Amino acid sequence: MIRLDSISKQHGKQILFLEASMSVFKGEKVGLVGPNGAGKSTIFRLIVKEEQPDSGQVMVDRGVTVGYFSQDVGEMSGRSVVEETMAGAGPVSEVAHELHELEHAMADPERADEIEALVERFGHVQARFDELGGYALEARAREILAGLGFAVDVIDRDVGNLSGGWKMRVALARILLMRPDALLLDEPTNHLDIESIIWLERFLRGFEGALVITSHDREFLNRLVTKIVEIDGGDLVTYTGNYDFYEQQREIAAAQQEAQYARQQAMLAKEMAFIERFKARASHAAQVQSRVKKIEKIEKVEPPKKRRVIEFDFRSPPRSGEDVVKLTGVKKAYPNKVIYNGFDMLIRRRERWCVMGVNGAGKSTLLKLVAGAAQPDAGTVTLGASVKLGYFAQHAMELLDAQKTVIETLQANFPLATIGTLRTLGGAFGFSGDDVEKSCRILSGGEKARLVLAIMLFDPPNFLVLDEPTNHLDMATKDMLVKALSNFEGTMLFVSHDRRFLSALSNRVLELSDSGIHMYGGGYTEYVSESGHEAPGVS
Repeated sequence: MIRLDSISKQHGKQILFLEASMSVFKGEKVGLVGPNGAGKSTIFRLIVKEEQPDSGQVMVDRGVTVGYFSQDVGEMSGRSVVEETMAGAGPVSEVAHELHELEHAMADPERADEIEALVERFGHVQARFDELGGYALEARAREILAGLGFAVDVIDRDVGNLSGGWKMRVALARILLMRPDALLLDEPTNHLDIESIIWLERFLRGFEGALVITSHDREFLNRLVTKIVEIDGGDLVTYTGNYDFYEQQREIAAAQQEAQYARQQAMLAKEMAFIERFKARASHAAQVQSRVKKIEKIEKVEPPKKRRVIEFDFRSPPRSGEDVVKLTGVKKAYPNKVIYNGFDMLIRRRERWCVMGVNGAGKSTLLKLVAGAAQPDAGTVTLGASVKLGYFAQHAMELLDAQKTVIETLQANFPLATIGTLRTLGGAFGFSGDDVEKSCRILSGGEKARLVLAIMLFDPPNFLVLDEPTNHLDMATKDMLVKALSNFEGTMLFVSHDRRFLSALSNRVLELSDSGIHMYGGGYTEYVSESGHEAPGVS
């Protein structure tokens, strides 16, 4: 269906692709992987003709429709959420918009004198909407929006009132509703909670067309894709299998290349030793010349590329008392909802609690109460003896000084640390080389999250309270964080939508659901087995 044939592409001085090729066939589910800046989004833009290759060909079979979801969703306002979702469906979306406007007009007392004309027009528009299959389309749109986490009352409200993250979900819903022959999805899981990720995973598993997807969610890729295309040093390398299998194959290939390179280097060293030893002897001139020609003709094996593994060594935090935090009779309510009423909880040293719950269940509220960022309406929240608390919240990224660079920010927080130590810290969190000179003003969401985590973990607290720490992080940084926190000797309370993060780090689960508050003695894996679901609200 889609073929990239010997494409080359350069952005400024950076060569992204050099005579690289890949293909996508009907029914295939392909994961596109590579480090940030390698050119994953460029591949998508080449396929949809937003960019052209410098050389080579990009071919999409005649008649194949392509739906492309990118992080750049554009402006949305003036339509309801469901109308915006249907906007990609052609004429039916315009008819739907008029139909909803007529419904509002007929319910408006100030337009009572126009009611006959409005009713007549409504009849015509309704018939046209039905003729275009609008009712079935709208039902599908509402089903997709519900799957992506939209509450029923939000679906008919103005899309312009939504936050950027929720507008992303509308843009994704619009692409899914299109039912194209090929779906190109660039980081669709970025702004989704765990319930929506699981719904999307199931939806895409049932999708019969071709799918090309990028995601920093390892579990999502593992369950979904059957082929991986890796952008590697200007080339496109294809592996059959899911993400874990690709990693294994890549390691095997690297080991084989290393062995092949070592064998060739040993052989070349042996030949060169012979040449050096006998080059001055006339009796061996023919043999020496023969070996020189042999070496010149040998196709040299490239040394294997060493992948930079990000690592961060925790310093041991000071030991806290056995009781880390105690909540007694806690009540917390907002104008329309009671979140907690008479809630009791004790978190003990070295416990790692993950908090599960649908949107609005009170996950972030609990973390704020524990961290002292919010106060209970009644009851008490008491930290134990010698507890040093570190709190990561999404708003923490907004508190960075936009005028300072990354290295200046680290220096301001740790004035006694050496520049070398701080550069090592920056490198562990993905700021290598000149990246530490970047101004905080121009950092992406992921970069800001990495910087805030670096500041928090350099002088480690013994109680970490983390609200979605993996949001915006790439796979390598997530892996580093999981590895570092696995060896963390303190206590944790966290919310995350990343199932690998949940499985690797939790040893207790607190579930907030419609049926009440439930506590599980094992980690996330045991919770899934015991409860029969991967998240509250997912059957």
